Amino acid sequence: MKNLIQLIATLAVFGFSILVPLHGKADTVPYSNLGVENNDLYTFTATSTGEIHAYFYGSTAAYTNTLTMLVNGVITPETSAGVLNNHTSGIGDFVNLGFVNEGDSITFQLNVLTTGNTWYSDPLANSDDLNHVYSTAFLGDHLNNVPAGTYVGFEDLYRGGDFDYDDETFVFTNISPIPEPETYAMLLAGLALVSFKLRTRKIK
Repeated sequence: MKNLIQLIATLAVFGFSILVPLHGKADTVPYSNLGVENNDLYTFTATSTGEIHAYFYGSTAAYTNTLTMLVNGVITPETSAGVLNNHTSGIGDFVNLGFVNEGDSITFQLNVLTTGNTWYSDPLANSDDLNHVYSTAFLGDHLNNVPAGTYVGFEDLYRGGDFDYDDETFVFTNISPIPEPETYAMLLAGLALVSFKLRTRKIK
């Protein structure tokens, strides 16, 4: 019984770590599979009715980029001109991206002013059919006045470039990334294993 409880606890931690990986500093939010396109897809939604706030969290890009936000497919007035320019913003710079209702669909777009390309958090909207974002939960960075929220890092190069997902990075509040079905499938597989172990022990 003790071993079974340990197995369930291990699977629970494993499943939670898939759904909500946590990081807390500007230099500790790396994309772990450098050089390879991120296969994790995200559907961002508004957690509650109110404003969505964005905090600039750094950039490694030579290109000049700005951010806009679409709510249910429509760009918000606050971001229509592009905000948080990666060459003029400092870590912790804050922008109100606009008002949302709970459950609204949120899409972020990175405007690459240098090349004229636009990359979306939804890969289906991208002209190269690739995923240009990496996202994870974020515990907060008090030194840089960035609260807990959802971290999103962009790749700004056509065809993904080096797939480092740190060309421009942000932390957003009042949004939640909903994992796509592949992530849930992994968690369900773990639960199925627990169920199988329970049945095996009962048969013995």
